[in-house]
Amino acid sequence: MSNDPGQVSPVFRIDVSADSATSDSAAASNATVIALLRELVAGQERQNQLLESLAESTAALQKQRMSELQQWKDANPRLARSCRRAAETLSRVQTQFLETMTDEITDNEECLLDGEFMLNEFVDRFGPRMAHLNGVLQVLAQLGSGVPANH
Repeated sequence: MSNDPGQVSPVFRIDVSADSATSDSAAASNATVIALLRELVAGQERQNQLLESLAESTAALQKQRMSELQQWKDANPRLARSCRRAAETLSRVQTQFLETMTDEITDNEECLLDGEFMLNEFVDRFGPRMAHLNGVLQVLAQLGSGVPANH
């Protein structure tokens, strides 16, 4: 077998010569990819700046709310203590309510699973009360937080 390139099968032949048309299109393709990557990086940097700004403004609002809440507690110490005591009492009421509700669920499991009417009755009976109780408890707990209850 001779080393003549014409006799070698094209499957085993690799062309390593520089073809200007191929290198120009590859360079243009590389430039496009690089430009797109730069746009992605710029977009991510802008997104990071926006997220930092959002986090700063959220933290500032939270700090302002906490400051206003503390000012209210300082201006109304007796009421803040009353709110704390009421929240503690209402928390016990909520615990009892949850026990009653879970007992009802356990006792009527099959009816709740099988009948939409029973499920609707259950939700109508317990849902609004639970939602309102949670809302009131949340407000009282927030107004009474960090305040000793026995003064």
